[in-house]
Amino acid sequence: MTDLLSQVKGFGVTFATMFKKVVTEQYPEEKKPTEPRFHGRHVLNRHPDGLEKCIGCELCAWACPADAIYVEGADNTVDERYSPGERYGRVYQINYLRCIFCGLCIEACPTRALTMSNEYELADVSRESLIFEKHDLLAPMLAGMAPAPHPMVEGTDEQDYYRGKVTRATPEQEQYVADRARSGQDVPR
Repeated sequence: MTDLLSQVKGFGVTFATMFKKVVTEQYPEEKKPTEPRFHGRHVLNRHPDGLEKCIGCELCAWACPADAIYVEGADNTVDERYSPGERYGRVYQINYLRCIFCGLCIEACPTRALTMSNEYELADVSRESLIFEKHDLLAPMLAGMAPAPHPMVEGTDEQDYYRGKVTRATPEQEQYVADRARSGQDVPR
């Protein structure tokens, strides 16, 4: 008797489900917005004048449980300054074949250089294309930014950058980048 009762209950669940509205997402034709705290593709951020926020400290790589991040730091020079500090991330790679999108790298970053976007479409045709290099991860240049390398804003130090006192590239920085381009020196980003 109890077997028959449990079978009737099971069929009851199945029968009730038959009349519920089907929830089917029409992806990729209709893309639903992600939640605000969604963990998507990583972005290496820039300061408002175009210098990179990454200081090459490698804390993100140390914090990554999947060993998906590789960073090589290098020293800034007077002629080639990529970040306001004394160091910058010369090589930066994230292997999305290994990344588990946990966000521990974001929490480990002391300068807020690394954040996660809402971009989630990362599928590709080759394994090599899922290893993102620094130029793939850097945030795009916005209005008021000058591509690095260039000197810091005159009269500021790295603490002024992190306090938000630098709001855009100065005419001197833009002139420096233009002079480098005219002289044939490579402006990589």
